[in-house]
Amino acid sequence: MLSSAISRLNFLPKPSIAILSHEGFKHCEQRLWNLNCSLLYSRSCVASTPRVSSSCAPTRASKDDLVVLGIETSCDDTAVAVVRSNGEILSQVISSQSELLARYGGVAPKMAEEAHSLVIDQVVEEALDKANLTANNLSAVAVTIGPGLSLCLRVGVRKARKLAGAFNLPIIGVHHMEAHALVARIIEHDLHFPFLALLISGGHNLLVLARDLGHYIQLGTTIDDAIGEAYDKTAKWLALDLRKSGGPALEELAKEGNAQAVKFSTPMKQHKDCNFSYAGLKTQVRLAIESRNINPEIPISAASIQERSSRADIAASFQVVSGGVASNKYVRSRLYTVVEKNDLKLVCPPPNLCTDNGVMVAWTGIEHFRMGRFDPPPPADEPEDFVYDLRPRWPLGEEYAEGRSEARSRRTARIHPSLTSIIQGSLRQQ
Repeated sequence: MLSSAISRLNFLPKPSIAILSHEGFKHCEQRLWNLNCSLLYSRSCVASTPRVSSSCAPTRASKDDLVVLGIETSCDDTAVAVVRSNGEILSQVISSQSELLARYGGVAPKMAEEAHSLVIDQVVEEALDKANLTANNLSAVAVTIGPGLSLCLRVGVRKARKLAGAFNLPIIGVHHMEAHALVARIIEHDLHFPFLALLISGGHNLLVLARDLGHYIQLGTTIDDAIGEAYDKTAKWLALDLRKSGGPALEELAKEGNAQAVKFSTPMKQHKDCNFSYAGLKTQVRLAIESRNINPEIPISAASIQERSSRADIAASFQVVSGGVASNKYVRSRLYTVVEKNDLKLVCPPPNLCTDNGVMVAWTGIEHFRMGRFDPPPPADEPEDFVYDLRPRWPLGEEYAEGRSEARSRRTARIHPSLTSIIQGSLRQQ
């Protein structure tokens, strides 16, 4: 389903561990895009957005002996972790907002911000305690600065700057989506560039070619709703228990259903590019629910046997067409079928590192710290009204022109230059 123009991309030499290399991807592109899914393929990527600073050389530890604390608050979970540069995860703490998700049927930004604010100090302290360290033992602090919900991002950035300022620590701003990709390098130390990454989070779908650290070509993205939005809405309409969030709740119910029961059309099948769309699929799901007279006011726990079966069929059919999220077990099984058939290698982070977490932020911080990409310690007495560098809309890479979607996109606003343009621009100035 991919544009033939993509096969003409000037890929770097084939990596030492073959995965979705140029030729390999051409062979399996049809099946991959019938899945229209999102996971991480063979090489993980890089990124953060700190300034390249040669004057701020690491002082607390060598580049091979770093200890970095990572803070993630881009959406609905408060996550903090402490990670060593050898990949050892010293601690990982996550405070879930599952009760808020169930109460509001999704993420309510203001409520999420307040929940982050209530627990951020405690989560950071717990992460340090579990690592048997104090802030004095840290080499740097890494924090997600975008993309995400600006109200939520602000909580994490404010805490990171206060901690870094109080203990004279360098600070590293991290790109959320790049962190999701890079975390695979913790579990697979031999991952090298170039690699192809298929990434999904609650609000973002991306297919990117990672040519090098800080150098990404965006082959495809969502032109309307991301898969997380489609999952949450479908789970809500089916009256599932949202304390587990939409993805896990749907996957659990789908096990009981017939994936062939509802004939949903595959999104974007008529467009020969690498982009995603799920707004139409949401409409199909809503119509299917209405045609079966399913009452969304009746929770799944109280549904009759027949109605539960109907809901399970919709969940199973939806999961097949949409492809799911990175921790989705069904999608992983389909991807393994693809790579085995084409003699490729698939690297998937464990499920606990696919959802938002502090490990991916800390590790991305380590990658960039090694390259000298970090900011100096902020002042210890930074004023409360300080304007933080938040990037709620922030592309990871530059769009591949020949693969641009012909479909109309509602998401055209770009507030910040892409991570790639920032990093590459800095390198050219050196």
